[in-house]
Amino acid sequence: MIVCVAVVGHQNNPLYIQSFTDADDALKLHHIVHCSLDVVDERVNNPKKSGPTLNETFLGLLYPTENYKVYGYLTNTKVKFILVTTDLDVKDADVRNFFRRFHAAYVDAISNPFHEPGKKITSKTFAERVSTIVKSFGMSSTG
Repeated sequence: MIVCVAVVGHQNNPLYIQSFTDADDALKLHHIVHCSLDVVDERVNNPKKSGPTLNETFLGLLYPTENYKVYGYLTNTKVKFILVTTDLDVKDADVRNFFRRFHAAYVDAISNPFHEPGKKITSKTFAERVSTIVKSFGMSSTG
């Protein structure tokens, strides 16, 4: 089950973060997202050690914790997408598909002429689309 998704700007500024659990966990999930940015920066700056080639946008599993697994995705414009899940046996194909759909929703949201680049994404349509993507991820991983 996906518990949190985030969009983080190229200067590590949060553009969108959404928790899909109780309000008690929200602060902890924000902290996990923030901590994952260090791992993203390390992988981007040291591609030889671990992780993807230069053309690969999917960063894979950033790090596991006791209760969560954190995945990352980096766009060509250095915007980072973070996915936090409680599933311990998530397939890479499912995560890649999630990020592909999430990226498409993000592109649609920032293509709005009224959206200011680098500012938080406040679009209700984007939030609804993200919720739909998250719900379908849960169904596809159990089915």
